[in-house]
Amino acid sequence: MKIRLNHPKIIPRIFGGLGNQLFCYAAARRLALVNKAELVLDDVSGFVRDHDYQRRYQLDHFNIPCRKATPAERLEPLSRARRYLKRAINRWRLFEERNYIQQAGIDFDPRLLTVKPLGMVYLEGYWQSELYFKDVESTIREELRIVPPRDEINRTMAERILGCQAVAVHVRFFDTPQELGVNNAPGDYYARAVASMEHLVPDAHYFIFSDQPVAARARIPLPDNRITLVSHNQGDENAYADLGLMSQCRHFIIANSTFSWWGAWLAGHAGKHVIAPGFEMRQGKMCWGFKGLLPKSWIRL
Repeated sequence: MKIRLNHPKIIPRIFGGLGNQLFCYAAARRLALVNKAELVLDDVSGFVRDHDYQRRYQLDHFNIPCRKATPAERLEPLSRARRYLKRAINRWRLFEERNYIQQAGIDFDPRLLTVKPLGMVYLEGYWQSELYFKDVESTIREELRIVPPRDEINRTMAERILGCQAVAVHVRFFDTPQELGVNNAPGDYYARAVASMEHLVPDAHYFIFSDQPVAARARIPLPDNRITLVSHNQGDENAYADLGLMSQCRHFIIANSTFSWWGAWLAGHAGKHVIAPGFEMRQGKMCWGFKGLLPKSWIRL
């Protein structure tokens, strides 16, 4: 096969937790599709220095057809210095002429939709909005089908979820459970969300997903017979399994977390209700509810 040397190529830097990795992929995949470019995933550079969270690349659990970047495509050797230099140079270029595009701010940036890559373009950012890939939604949904775990616990839990009016509730603790006003969702959010969901789906059963299940249970004002704690998939390496279970639920109360954002978005049930926190904290550590983050059909509380 004859290789075209100037064939466009999109190389996104994948980093962050699973939810953010999915956003990195989806925005880059759309950019590649509409420009008939090759998508090559940098699955290394975004994790080698993640000493604080020690996250790992997790997209191998999905139906993704793209190859991984070679060391040269990851700008090795001296990748850190070379990446820094590319960022600095490209800041002075027009957005559409950049070959290293770094996200500016957190709001939806429509400029990314108009990029026409001529050669190799590096992409760095979380790109947290479905607007970056809405026009290729069917492809993204197909490629982000989760390869399900085969163990008995997850199979049984999936059967329970599919057998009822299941509501996935995700409670994420960015700080300790007691620090309600810093980065965690406000203390009354889940009570208000459950009250709204009870009105919409009065016969629902609630499946709670959380990094701290016991503390999460205390946030949900419902009797035990209407709640199931999903606590067996512990650790980042099993996050995809929880995401798969979550996406099989019919309705959702999500946290201020991209993980549960994707659980709700990937669910294909007609008539699903999604309740999401709508607050913004632009002066603090957590920013949520910014432009483009929440689909219009979702209910903001």
